[in-house]
This record gives sequence, structure tokens and C-alpha cells, in this order.
Amino acid sequence: MSAEALADSRILTLPDAAATVALGRRLGACLAPGDVVCLTGNLGAGKTTLARGAIEAWTGRDDETPSPTYTLVQTYEGTRGELWHVDLYRLKRAEDAWELGLEEAFHSAACLIEWPERLEGRTPRDRLDIELNPAGDGRSVRLTGHGVWSKKIAAI
Repeated sequence: MSAEALADSRILTLPDAAATVALGRRLGACLAPGDVVCLTGNLGAGKTTLARGAIEAWTGRDDETPSPTYTLVQTYEGTRGELWHVDLYRLKRAEDAWELGLEEAFHSAACLIEWPERLEGRTPRDRLDIELNPAGDGRSVRLTGHGVWSKKIAAI
């Protein structure tokens, strides 16, 4: 069976930033250690906004969550364990992500990865890809579940 046969895809329209945060909260409620979510889209597409909603659901707190653009990784503790929010925009080489400990995090933490294309295709087989694109005042969002995520995608 091909990897494509194991994928499920959904397209959503989000009218505003509040709807993007709400989608992030639904996502965060479904996450578990070992889950990998890849967030793609241009600058300003809403990747960090969606991640903030997921982090809020993971931690159970509505704290300000900084973008990891300069730190590359922000980690958060929740009742289900650790969540990594990773921004790979500034990486020059895919190998630099492994030096951060990302490969180990794929197994032990939930991971939200902005700019996953910097990994040059070295993302886990089981993952959720979320592509965000501006659409008027809101966003168009494509959710594509690969492997185990092809069944979990309906819960979001």
C-alpha cells in the first residue's frame, strides 16, 4: 500500500484569527506524545496563531506564547507530557534540526513544526500536515493526515 493511500485530507475555511485559534485548540486537545504536526504557509499565514491555540489546549493555560522564530524551539509542559513548538525558518541545513534534538522529540513529545520543508522531506511517516493560506479576511486550511493521522484527522 502506498503512502498516498494512507492519507486523508480535509479543507476548512476559517473566517478570522479567532477561528484559527479555535482550530488550534481542537488540535491541541487531540495531541499525544509522539504526534508530529507540520505547519506550512507563507509568512503571516497563521501558523503561529494556530500553534498558540494548540499550546493553550495542551497546557490548560491561556499564557502568552512567544513565536520560536529566534529561539528555534519553545517547550511546554502539560498533563500529557512535553510539547515542542519548533520554527525552522532560520535553519540553513536540515542537519541543524537534529542537533536541536528534534528526532528524539518526535518520539517523546508532541511536536508542532513551522517551516517543515527545511527538513528536506525527513518528517515522520505518521504526521499531520496543515497548510494555511490567506483567503479574504480569513484563511483556507488543508489538513492532510498521513499514516495513523489518516484516522485521527476526523477528531479535529
